[in-house]
Amino acid sequence: MAELDFRGAAQPVAGPPAASLADILERVLDKGIVIAGDIKIDLLDIELLTIRLRLFVASVDTAKKAGIDWWETDPALSSRAARDALREENNELRRRLEAQEAGEDEAPRAVDAPGADSAATQGK
Repeated sequence: MAELDFRGAAQPVAGPPAASLADILERVLDKGIVIAGDIKIDLLDIELLTIRLRLFVASVDTAKKAGIDWWETDPALSSRAARDALREENNELRRRLEAQEAGEDEAPRAVDAPGADSAATQGK
């Protein structure tokens, strides 16, 4: 068996440069990171439970570049989206009211039940 001489290898091998937590966080937010996984529980080849996990961690700018902007359209998170949703609901209610008022002028009122004895069906 040959003997190895380790005296010349006393110097440590240089690894990757040390990075602070702030540097790592900045890099993750700038580039984004996706964590995906599935948890599946089977019993005798019968699937009992499946949980699919998807996590995307990034800065707002990086998320927008990736096409993710749900926080801008969710009324629970954006005051502008809440105002837009309220405005759209009011417009829809106005359209339905106008349609209903226009329908009342053109068509006679519907009878509540067949055979019902009402003033509209008797012409009174």
